[in-house]
Amino acid sequence: MSDLPADGSRPEIATEEIPSLLLRMIPESADSIAETYDRPAETAVVTEDAWVRLYKLLAECFTTPVLMPELESASPDAELLGRCWDFVETIVAHPSEHVSGAVYFEVLEQLLNAEGLVEAAWPYMKERTRAHTLQMLDGYDVRLPGINRR
Repeated sequence: MSDLPADGSRPEIATEEIPSLLLRMIPESADSIAETYDRPAETAVVTEDAWVRLYKLLAECFTTPVLMPELESASPDAELLGRCWDFVETIVAHPSEHVSGAVYFEVLEQLLNAEGLVEAAWPYMKERTRAHTLQMLDGYDVRLPGINRR
């Protein structure tokens, strides 16, 4: 199930709503959220600490425990990866540098930490996420066959 409108448009989400959106779209993040904030996930995501420290939320509750294991899996859960990249697509082009920076450093840049991660993620990425990923790859002068090198 997606939190996106039927027409595919992506309304801008308020920064303070991003932790709740993460929990709603990726319930698999609940245990990590609860552990990171030492309270039930449903309570933690509505605290100021969760959205003010968005880098920590994305790194410790999304990228490390949920996204990367799926991308590195021999048999990834395609439905979960689809939801993960829907979540990223919703916030990747956020007008707040706090949000867009957190996505860049704690999600997209992490794809460069091991060979094959960008390629594993690419089929699940949506248009805006792909555009930001291509910019990142170009910025680091990384060329990947089938993605940014023919």
